[in-house]
Amino acid sequence: MSDMNREPEELEEDGNYITLTDDDGEDISFEVLDTIEYQDRLFAVLLPFDDQDDEVVILEVIPGEDPEMDDFITVDDEELLGKVFGEFQKRMDDEDEGAE
Repeated sequence: MSDMNREPEELEEDGNYITLTDDDGEDISFEVLDTIEYQDRLFAVLLPFDDQDDEVVILEVIPGEDPEMDDFITVDDEELLGKVFGEFQKRMDDEDEGAE
């Protein structure tokens, strides 16, 4: 997966689901788990609907002129991905502790 674009009509009503089109023209649907701001950059933590092993995808969000036409870019830097995923895990842990 590299650059992906979101079409406005593909965003589900509740905002928790999104369909992106990859470079090969294939649509992939995701549940949006969270968005993480890290080092002045925005990342989306996504769970593919068809993924059986619960492995998340982290894409950088590049805002477009129209907020409903943001670009989603693959992050190749493994260290950066690890740090963004660590922030995501902290948030999940904080939410779990707050629910108790």
